[in-house]
Amino acid sequence: NLAWNKIAIIDPNAFSTLPSLRKLDLSSNRLSSIPVTGLHGLTHLKLTGNHALQSLISSENFPELKVIEMPYAYQCCAFGVCENVYKISNPWSKGDNSTAEDLHKKDAGVFQVQDERDLEDFLLDFEEDLRALHPVRCSPSPGPFKLCEYLFGSWLIRIGVWTIAVLALTCNALVTSTVFRAAVYISSIKLLIGLIAAVNMLMGVSSAVLAGVDAFTFGSFAQHGAWWEQAVGCQVVGFLSIFASESSVFLLTLAALERGWSVKCSAKFETQTPFPSLRATLALCALLAGTVAAVPLLGGSEYSASPLCLPLPFGEPRATGYMVALVLLNSLCFLVMTVAYTRLYCHLEKGDLESMWDCSMVKHVALLLFTNCILHCPVAFLSFSSLLNLTFISPEVIKFILLVIVPLPACLNPLLYILFNPHFKEDLGSLGKQTHFWTRSKHTSLMSINSDDVEKQSCDSTQALVTFTSASIAYDLPSSSGSPPAYPMTESCHLSSVAFVPCL
Repeated sequence: NLAWNKIAIIDPNAFSTLPSLRKLDLSSNRLSSIPVTGLHGLTHLKLTGNHALQSLISSENFPELKVIEMPYAYQCCAFGVCENVYKISNPWSKGDNSTAEDLHKKDAGVFQVQDERDLEDFLLDFEEDLRALHPVRCSPSPGPFKLCEYLFGSWLIRIGVWTIAVLALTCNALVTSTVFRAAVYISSIKLLIGLIAAVNMLMGVSSAVLAGVDAFTFGSFAQHGAWWEQAVGCQVVGFLSIFASESSVFLLTLAALERGWSVKCSAKFETQTPFPSLRATLALCALLAGTVAAVPLLGGSEYSASPLCLPLPFGEPRATGYMVALVLLNSLCFLVMTVAYTRLYCHLEKGDLESMWDCSMVKHVALLLFTNCILHCPVAFLSFSSLLNLTFISPEVIKFILLVIVPLPACLNPLLYILFNPHFKEDLGSLGKQTHFWTRSKHTSLMSINSDDVEKQSCDSTQALVTFTSASIAYDLPSSSGSPPAYPMTESCHLSSVAFVPCL
């Protein structure tokens, strides 16, 4: 018994003179490797608690081994304990393609054996059959979330994660580049849409990292599983996933409240900011999301509980409580959004539709609210099922919800903006014009710019500083007014960040 001795290094020949050694306990030390010379006669070996021991140990070095306790479940894969050991198998069946008639004959033979033999002989035979199937009893054994060969384990999950990663990265990058193209002025709702796309891009990064790990360790995940669970990259992936998911929900809640406030202010023709203290509220949302994502890092190692780098709902009570708390917090946000939009639409039914200056953004936030709320339902059902100990959900369904359903809004949100919001086409066209103008004027000197271009740039920069209310009043002036405009106006001048999109 050499447990709890802070042993970090053992000489390769330390056990070479002990051929009669049968049981060795090296648990709870600091070993990163173990010598095998002289240990061929071991029957019991304990190595639990040596977290630095992450490499696989070959079973050929311990031919007489019967019981072994390892630091990580992946190391039991080398001793014939595969991930399907958690399934209840029939010890009497030698093959997987037995027919129903063969199974009936085997069951009949079992009862006949019980009648003819003594119970003790029957139990001995049963134990020998189990030893023939699993010669070494290794713990902890691999399970449905800790597979020996693959990280994902299913091609449906693998294709779903790759699709989400590609769409989330490309679509959110496109939305972010079109929204934040204007450096002078940007409306509050566009700022929120751009920030939602930015945090959704972080979710795409985490999904892409998991997909890359699955591709890199394809077919031999047991060799890298322990290293990946304890790596800093797994902690970062888990933090980014929770931070992006919570930030997206908080920003969407803020967007719903902003739409209600904006409609209320536009009805009164107020000149103040559509949503007061927006920067302070954004900072508060980021701080709250960062705190929620940092709780697993401060309270334990929930991110390292599985190679998926996410707190498992059917795990320790602390991880289950954390998932349930997240679901309750998100449910509260969706309730606030629903109440805000219900009041908004009830207010519009009273004849205030003409006071709404941008119906497309109101409809877009409502569409985001509906889709995100629908996708939140499976996650809530999974968390409350774990709280009630309802274990009828298969592990494959749990992995599909965690890896595909949870990050799915990260690619649906930008797609809804790209496909159904007219602002995207306008912003994309304006971005293309700006890029074309920049590439054309990059090789020209200041003397070659004519007076029309100077006038156009001056007009664009002046209009970008005009608030919505003053702009709407200016556009509503009758054409017969003889007073000249306060600044030069040309046909090509337009205010891209404040677009007037009617309800269709």
